[in-house]
This record gives sequence, structure tokens and C-alpha cells, in this order.
Amino acid sequence: MDIKKVGIIGAGAWGTALGCALARGGHNVELWALEQDVVDSINTKHENTRYLPDYRLFPTLRANTDIRSVATDKEFIIMASPSLYLASTIKQFVDVPNVANGSSIIGSLTKGFVPNQAGLPKFVLETMEEALPPCYKGATVYIAGPSHAEEVALGKITGLISASEHHRNAVRMRDLLRVQGLMVYASFDTIGVQVCAAVKNVIAVIYGSLDALAETSDIFGDNTESLLMAAGLNEIQTIGKALGSTHPETFTSISGVGDLDVTCKSKFGRNRRFGQDIIKTDMLSRFENLDDLIANVQKVGYLPEGAIACKYVHQMAEDKKLKLPICSALYKVLNKEITPQECLLELVMNR
Repeated sequence: MDIKKVGIIGAGAWGTALGCALARGGHNVELWALEQDVVDSINTKHENTRYLPDYRLFPTLRANTDIRSVATDKEFIIMASPSLYLASTIKQFVDVPNVANGSSIIGSLTKGFVPNQAGLPKFVLETMEEALPPCYKGATVYIAGPSHAEEVALGKITGLISASEHHRNAVRMRDLLRVQGLMVYASFDTIGVQVCAAVKNVIAVIYGSLDALAETSDIFGDNTESLLMAAGLNEIQTIGKALGSTHPETFTSISGVGDLDVTCKSKFGRNRRFGQDIIKTDMLSRFENLDDLIANVQKVGYLPEGAIACKYVHQMAEDKKLKLPICSALYKVLNKEITPQECLLELVMNR
């Protein structure tokens, strides 16, 4: 086996789980965490007690609070930081020699869109490449797929996509990630894969609300949930095509239908949970509207990426004049223009 040096920037659940899988596969992996308690927990207890509690990590996985040290001399650097802090995080290590000269292959696990005060939201890779040296233009890699961190940490078989406009880098990242438990495939449709990774969370929020209502409803059931998921996939594809996706099969592969399915149905899904909490705990009563929710998302107690992405999808739909009934309906629900019950009845009756 060709052992690689890997730095993962961000020790949340997903970054930690992937680091564990790569360490288990024999690679030298170092995680960067902002919090000292996370570093101490990983290095001494072999557990990320803050972000991935109760999961035993592979003992060779190491963590560090020094971001420049984690990035230095690494053949692969994988970003796992929230989209809001992506550019500012990269700027902290952009001048280390292996990044400045372009010798490190840089990928990202970050989901969602990146806010842009000057116009429409940006893609993750677009944001990264603006922050990195010019040699990374078209050369970064996006990693996505149906991959809940909890199961990746346990070594359960999981499929991933390694997508890049730079074909060789897509394949190199694919080969790095092909360790025990991970089945990884290369893609060159970076736009399609990024759209799938962001918008499936929006659909999952509505799915969670429907799932909660179906427990006591005479009209909503499993058939309705399948109808919603299929219609949601169509909306994801509509957005992807409008924004420049190059491969239709992206949406019928694991990055499309696969990721949508697990996000909607898994017990680990935060966006599904948020949709359920809208019904079961009246979650939206804590917020005035969607902007208030985004500004005070810590009140939720976990991160519902789909609620945040919903705002950006709405902006894109208006700009491109796209008809997206499900995404538009959720936008109205989060802004308290209609109730979830009204939203779902409208979607089912009018489609």
C-alpha cells in the first residue's frame, strides 16, 4: 500500500469520521480542531467527545490546534470546515510551501452554498479556488455521497464521489479514499455533485415534516413520502442543469438519488430531524423568520444545513426563473408565510 500524509482541516463529525477511516486504512492522518478539548479527547481517549461521542477512533489518528502544522508537508489536504468559514480558514495556511507551490491535492467535504454579499451564493469549490493560489484553479476536489459520519466511523460500507474538473486529481483523491469500508468513484461533474450535496438537505427538511405528520395522518403515508422524494430529485436536477451540471447521470448516481435517500430516511439525518421538530416541538416558534433562524441557528441545538441552503436555493430560483415547488414551499414555511400542513397539502394536491 502507498501510504499518504493527509491533513483534514476541521474535526467535526464528518471530518473526524473520514480521518478515522483513512487512519484505519494505513494513512498518516492529522486533524485540525479549533478547540483544545477536541484535540485532547482525540489524542488521549481516541474519541471526539464533542462532535462524535461514543465512537472509538483508530488510535493512530492524531489532532492538533496548529492549522499550519496540520497543512504542512501533506500530500492531501481535505477541508471539513463550515461553508461560512471556508475562505477565512484556508487563508490561515495558504502560504505553507506545499500549498503555495500547488503540490498538495486539496479537496472538500463542506456541504451547502457559500453566502456572497455581491450577488448569488457561490459553490464550495469556487470559494476555495478564490482563496487558494492560482495553480488550484479547476484543480480542487469535491467529496460527497450518502455518508453519515456515524457509520463511516464504524467502518460500514459507504459510497463516495470524488469530483474535480482536473481528471487526474479526481482519480488521485478517489484512490486515496479507497480504504476498507469506502467505495469511491471519480466524477468530473463538479457542479452537479455540489448541487446534489446542498439541495438534498432542503428536500430532507420537508421530508422530515411529512414523516412526522404521517404518524397521525389519514392522508399522508409511505406512498406520499416516495412521491415527495421523487419530486424532490426532479427539483435537484432542475437546479443542477440551470447552474451548469455536465452529466445527467450525476443525479441518478450515489451523489444524487443515493445521498437524497439516506438524508431523508436515516435516523442520523439532522435535516430530517429538523423537519420533524418543526411539527413535534414547534421549532419555528423560536424564530421570527428564516433570516432570524440563520442568524441564531445555535438555538436549534444542531446544524440543519437544509434550512440555510433553502434561502440560497430561493435566490437562485428567482434569478434563473426556475419552478421549484418543494424548495419554494419550504422557504415560505421557514418564513412563516404558510404552515407545514398547508405546504404539504398544496404540494400533494397541486402537482
